[in-house]
Amino acid sequence: MKLQLLAAMALATPLFFTSSVRAENPQDLEKLLSTGECIQCNLSGVNLSGAHLIGADLRGSKLQGANLVGANLEGADLTGANLAGANLTSAYVTNVNLKQTNLNGVNFTRATINDSNVYQASMNDLNLTDAKIFNTGIGIGGEGEDAVIPDWK
Repeated sequence: MKLQLLAAMALATPLFFTSSVRAENPQDLEKLLSTGECIQCNLSGVNLSGAHLIGADLRGSKLQGANLVGANLEGADLTGANLAGANLTSAYVTNVNLKQTNLNGVNFTRATINDSNVYQASMNDLNLTDAKIFNTGIGIGGEGEDAVIPDWK
């Protein structure tokens, strides 16, 4: 009886400790985590909080609603990616290529954003509460004469 109980517990234990990292396409997530590259992947809703994605190649990837709280994206290439509604609270976004990226509704609360390329990025409804932004064309305003439009290409 004790042996059966132990066997049942051993089989059930993984059900109680499921991974917090999930994505629409688990193969894409595995590819990103093992190679640091996932071009045009579907990572919508993925939980990568605290992840070290330094130099990751995520060009054209779908990251809508992704949890990137506290993630380090230094040097990552997100050209043409869709991050609509993603949470980048306290994320480290330095030398990141966000050219032509959909950043609508992204939460950058307490994020550090340095020297990142946001040329032609869509940036409606950003949350920039307590964000530290240096040498990056993100600012409060719109398309008026005071808008910050970077000259990067």
